[in-house]
Amino acid sequence: MGRLTTGVQARHREETRERILSAAERVFAEYGYEGASFSRIATEAELPKSNIVYYFETKLKLYRLVVENIFNIWRQAADAIQPDNNPEQALSDYIDTKLELARTRPFGSKVWANEIIQRAPIVQDYLESELRTWTEDRIKIIDGWIAEGRIRPINSRSLLYAIWATTQHYADFTHQIQTLNNDQELTEAQWAETKQGVKDILIRGVTCR
Repeated sequence: MGRLTTGVQARHREETRERILSAAERVFAEYGYEGASFSRIATEAELPKSNIVYYFETKLKLYRLVVENIFNIWRQAADAIQPDNNPEQALSDYIDTKLELARTRPFGSKVWANEIIQRAPIVQDYLESELRTWTEDRIKIIDGWIAEGRIRPINSRSLLYAIWATTQHYADFTHQIQTLNNDQELTEAQWAETKQGVKDILIRGVTCR
């Protein structure tokens, strides 16, 4: 019984923690770091403010965890970019996953975008360490594909930037996209067309000779 109770409690703590992180993602996206507060996050999570303090202690710690979470999710999306994988399929999978994240996790992308637009006042150290290392690793892989003649010679960094800019547009500019879509969210069919269209443009630019 003791182990069962401990397991239930641990699962409850993890669920509460994830609930707070999800609420914080939405609040930071809407109000920015300065405008967000534990009270607003507690209201969004439908939890007492004391729960937020208990799990995360400070707004800074919670904010950095939100940023770290979205970066880790994006990093996992690029797992397909590996030296031995087929470049066209790897890039296709990466674009599909990034667009799906733009669809399902738009608030995280907005938090990241707002932070970068303000010259990363809170997570600049993260950019200079985690992001820089990860980006250079991906560039080496793409350059390796080029050296092996598997894709045509391109600027690997520009390719990554183009993928980021295009896929994250669908998260950061949701209102604009809906306005231009007759004030409607994109349907399943439109998302499928979007994914195919983005891949046609970006991947053909890499593989056509």
